[in-house]
Amino acid sequence: MQKLKTGDMKVLEVPIPGIAKGHLLVRNHYSLISAGTEGSTVKSARKGLVGKAKERPQQVKQVLDTVRAQGPVQTYRAVMKKLDSYSPLGYSCVGEVIETPRSDQAAGGIRAGDVVACGGLTASHAEVVHVPEALCVKLHRDTDLRQAAYNTLGAIAMQGVRQADLRMGESCAVIGLGLLGQLTCLLLRASGIQAIGIDIDPDMVDVASRQSADLALSRDAEGIEELIHGSTGGIGCDAVIITAASSSLDPINFAGALARKRGTVVVVGAVPTGFDREPHYYKKELQLRMSCSYGPGRYDPVYEEKGIDYPPAYVRWTEKRNMEAFQDLIYRKKIDVSYLTTHTFRLDDAPKAYDMMMAKSEPFIGILIEYDTNKKIDRARIPLRTSEAERRKAGGVGVGFIGAGSYAQSHLLPNIPKGGDVVLKGVMTASGPGARSAGERFGFEFCTGDEKDILGNEEIDAIFIATRHDTHGDYVLKSLRAGKHVFVEKPLCLTPSELEEIRIQMSNAANPESGGGSPVLIVGYNRRFSPLAARLKEQLGKGPMAMTYRVNAGAIPADSWIQDPDVGGGRIVGEICHFVDFLTYINGSMPVSVHAHVLDDPEHLNDTLIISLSFSNGSIGTISYFANGDESLPKEMIEFFAHGCTAVLDDFVQLSIHANGRKKTKKLLSQDKGQRTEVAAFIDAVLNGKPMPIPFEELYSTSLVTFKILESIQKGRVMDVYAPFDEE
Repeated sequence: MQKLKTGDMKVLEVPIPGIAKGHLLVRNHYSLISAGTEGSTVKSARKGLVGKAKERPQQVKQVLDTVRAQGPVQTYRAVMKKLDSYSPLGYSCVGEVIETPRSDQAAGGIRAGDVVACGGLTASHAEVVHVPEALCVKLHRDTDLRQAAYNTLGAIAMQGVRQADLRMGESCAVIGLGLLGQLTCLLLRASGIQAIGIDIDPDMVDVASRQSADLALSRDAEGIEELIHGSTGGIGCDAVIITAASSSLDPINFAGALARKRGTVVVVGAVPTGFDREPHYYKKELQLRMSCSYGPGRYDPVYEEKGIDYPPAYVRWTEKRNMEAFQDLIYRKKIDVSYLTTHTFRLDDAPKAYDMMMAKSEPFIGILIEYDTNKKIDRARIPLRTSEAERRKAGGVGVGFIGAGSYAQSHLLPNIPKGGDVVLKGVMTASGPGARSAGERFGFEFCTGDEKDILGNEEIDAIFIATRHDTHGDYVLKSLRAGKHVFVEKPLCLTPSELEEIRIQMSNAANPESGGGSPVLIVGYNRRFSPLAARLKEQLGKGPMAMTYRVNAGAIPADSWIQDPDVGGGRIVGEICHFVDFLTYINGSMPVSVHAHVLDDPEHLNDTLIISLSFSNGSIGTISYFANGDESLPKEMIEFFAHGCTAVLDDFVQLSIHANGRKKTKKLLSQDKGQRTEVAAFIDAVLNGKPMPIPFEELYSTSLVTFKILESIQKGRVMDVYAPFDEE
């Protein structure tokens, strides 16, 4: 793994993650270093900050936008989280399945003990990888695993060939004879296609002429276009596949020169496509096609993460079926990729492989990492520093984290009081490198991939839950049942049934006969803890009042996990809960009815809507949540009208109060949405036995209201909000 900040590369021990539905735990035998892709990543990481910025102008713009919106402190935290994290490398491996989601069942027909080839970013250089079953291919027991490790590169080459749509007896030029180019030539020849390879490196041309291509030429060979046209009977190449990586327009323009009339040019490598219209692309009516990585299904979370396949009758070749076809060619000895492996390194020596690549100290093509398959593998947690158990015995609070992604590292962990009575005990995340990165950066005693190390740890009193939304309800219930105090990021849960279970659990825990103290539960509704919110509530006093909350939410793609009702819950449950809570807090009473109106716009799902709320003290409020606006407008504007006073809260930066014909304004130096105060209030309540910072009745009500919003949209009418606490 390497750190993006410095480019330093280490072999580190990280926890084995828990296994998710539709995934497999695979013990690697070999993994392949992709010299092109990984070499570029390592080269970029080893540059200074200025060099990194020059390579990523779009990310620099995002940083500047964040500075304007959230201030320098939050921006610095977000950037450092990225730069300080350990980043695993690699995306092609082969090994043995050691665990499926349930030991007594197969995942997609693959069982523990099977040998599989894996692809994707989680198929990294590690002793154990956690890979979606959709990106794993079951192999024959006697498959050559060293060749099978080329799985991902083989699928990429396979998809490029398919995009060329060639027939037996036709010809294809391959520009770029690195790993992808060599594999592409092998696949072309196995398909009965004449393979013509071109490269600027004479050594790679020589390898191709001996191993993979019918004709291999150096790019600067005299009369190269005439030679290639002659080899095709004067027709020109039926297709040209570009597997080179270049910032020059030469590959795309040269491809146009080689292609026959009405031929096809396929872009697989990273090259610019601003080709010259004349004299080739226009006059020859050439087709230019892009090849998307491993094939159909790539970047589709429904396919890759949920494992929902595309029907073969409609999508014959998906990324997994491309992998299967490549492995079948290897097994039946229709292709032999063994010549590509020029180096093999043991895992402990892997950094030397990258040093060799960067220095180009010797010729190389394919580089394999080999793993010790006799080494014992266990799920033991990884100690990071000395335990402070004595402080906990003296009345302090031990803190555990389940999930520690970008939000947690920007807004939660930096705001936990350091030293004193608070001890950061353990952290668990969905990935081993993520857990170790967060653990080291914030000073946890250990990192782990096993939830039992957090939930069952007697030295942990309070648990922060900052995972994906679909796990919130389950982790809240497990934590409460384990006798822990809980801080869960919004939303509290995704379903009414989970909400009811949490209510019953909280009610039972509060019963004096339960034998324990009442747990502190808080949801990350941080806005009510903003300093401007406190001043606003003091000024307005009690309701009734009229409130309007406008949110310029911005669009989120439909394929994002946030929009998935099963994973993110959608934006109503996942984010609008924030605004329901804030209006509840300011007016001092809970909603009793809700009516939602959605803009008829399929592009934005239920993301553009107006919600009308009535509250028990007579207050009324609207939440105008818009995903179809311009991002230059600040995100949140809230107006309150009560008792002859009008207040305007502008994006938690400025508060204007109009009263008695005068205007008073309070402006902060930077946006403050209350995260620091909220975390402090939670820790204070746990340490000193204080009441919950947000009454549970309000937490319950806010989640219930979001479910009623969805119901109102579905039924097209006003929905009453019934709170079971009214009877208690």
